[in-house]
Amino acid sequence: MNLISIDTSSVACSVALQTGHGVAERHEEQEREHTRLLMPMIRELLAAAGLTPSQLDAVVLGNGPGSFIGMRIAASVAQGLAHGANIEILPVSSLAAVAAQVFAESAADEVLVAQDAHMNEVYLGAFRRDAADLPVALFPERLQTQTPVEGLDAARVPGRVAAGFGWERYPALLAANADRVGSRSVLQYPRARFLLPLGAAAMAGGMAIRPQDLAPAYLRSKVAQKPVPG
Repeated sequence: MNLISIDTSSVACSVALQTGHGVAERHEEQEREHTRLLMPMIRELLAAAGLTPSQLDAVVLGNGPGSFIGMRIAASVAQGLAHGANIEILPVSSLAAVAAQVFAESAADEVLVAQDAHMNEVYLGAFRRDAADLPVALFPERLQTQTPVEGLDAARVPGRVAAGFGWERYPALLAANADRVGSRSVLQYPRARFLLPLGAAAMAGGMAIRPQDLAPAYLRSKVAQKPVPG
């Protein structure tokens, strides 16, 4: 199966291509450079594999939550590729991609992924490891203030790991959940290669959609906060 995966929901611009010969990836962390980087990465990976977009089975999209502008860039490119190649899109969680990497590279049982949502909040996802070592959501992804995370055991779980840039951006969030988190991962942003197994699982589950049906998972409709009068 030939799958290409894309994620620009964070400062990372990440693309991966899966073919019968393995996985190739391009990943750069450069803020505000997604428009410049994304299409050349895609063209380079396809050319190196000797493939055209029409030979892809689907586009796996890191569908956020995350940067509004970044998500729109990836969504537009995914829709363009899928329309042109007459294939479908597999939208998957960018937070779950971070959890998938943690599970692939550690013995963690659960992962709490937090990404900066600005306005003193994070996008939060909580995941457990399933039998295939893939992340399964413990509750729907949501906006989280710098307070204890509800819906988790109050006691610290040794196998529960905090990952994502949100924990670094808001140290008070980590402090508020010190009794709930066993350790902290150095992983901050999603990598496209870890979207691939999530996309394959989504395809097997019949979750592919037509490009025109794509709806980015923004979680928040308000993108800016007005200053409070002094």
